[in-house]
Amino acid sequence: MIIGVPKEIKNHEYRVGMVPSSVHELKLKGHDVFIETNAGLGVGFSDQDYSNVGATILNTANEIFDIAEMIVKVKEPQAIERAMLKPDQLLFTYLHLAPDLPQTQDLIDSQAVCIAYETVTDDRGTLPLLAPMSEVAGRMSIQAGAMALEKSRGGLGMLLGGVPGVEPAKVVIIGGGMVGTNAAQMAVGLGADVVVLDRNIDTLRRLNVQFDNKIKAIYSTASTIEKYVLEADLVIGGVLVPGAAAPKLVTKDHIKRMKSGAAIVDVAIDQGGCIETSHATTHEDPTYIVDDVVHYCVANMPGAVARTSTFALNNATLPYIIKLADLGYKKALQQDKHLRNGLNVMHGKITCAEVAEALDLAYVDPLLLLV
Repeated sequence: MIIGVPKEIKNHEYRVGMVPSSVHELKLKGHDVFIETNAGLGVGFSDQDYSNVGATILNTANEIFDIAEMIVKVKEPQAIERAMLKPDQLLFTYLHLAPDLPQTQDLIDSQAVCIAYETVTDDRGTLPLLAPMSEVAGRMSIQAGAMALEKSRGGLGMLLGGVPGVEPAKVVIIGGGMVGTNAAQMAVGLGADVVVLDRNIDTLRRLNVQFDNKIKAIYSTASTIEKYVLEADLVIGGVLVPGAAAPKLVTKDHIKRMKSGAAIVDVAIDQGGCIETSHATTHEDPTYIVDDVVHYCVANMPGAVARTSTFALNNATLPYIIKLADLGYKKALQQDKHLRNGLNVMHGKITCAEVAEALDLAYVDPLLLLV
């Protein structure tokens, strides 16, 4: 198969779809890999590094999209990239379509085959291609929240862990999954007073054991969210409904009643955000203030630690890239139900039920299109 890796063009996005070691694995299996020039510079890989393992370097994204049977990216294709997609071309990347009708419509119009990392599943019921970035984003959320609490950024002027004689900040984490667990790990390590809210009793039990009762694991209801959000110095939104738009669990009214100078980090912003006052921001301009509450809502948080994130993502995606290349997308999707769960758009049809519901579009069972 001919595989193309374009340079990422989203604001301050330095990650790359494949590192040289991944390219080497594909070359050993007889596949051809084309890399856009300078695609890996943001994570420390030169064109020569890719050439050394057998990749062919091309000068423009147009050339990559023109020649490739499969496009491997990190972030959702921007409008200029979506215009380059061809019918039956395979796109393998994060998509986050539920809150993004313009992107979805462009992918429908392209007639391409679009597999989203974030909805691929596994036998354990987890999301293996979302997990590594959730780990990164969860840990980064505490760093971002700590900065947002600084006075110069509009925050309360609090140190997360306090100092002897001064109480630490109250950190409330909504969602005890991969993001929430990693956020809690960082917050506890810094000495913050941590509450995690979740609706899964088994998750709450796991958190209590994992953190040796150093956090408060609370069952999430409208009442407990209100109580703890209003007490919080920092709120981390880490709620995920696979493929679907995130529920708005923190309302405008909550924001109005929060402490002046409190901070929010909405890690769910890729799926529309779980805070009613959230809207996507960039690493260039990461925060804004609503009702004296600092909001950090960067939609590609892991891009700030691009090298760590790229290696973590490649470790997870490489087996799937190899399967798609070895078998072709039709056979791979027919044989692997978990990879098939990642199929969001195919030949002009929506093949992810959650995306179809979120955008009020017709859903088509992917098996009907894979004959």
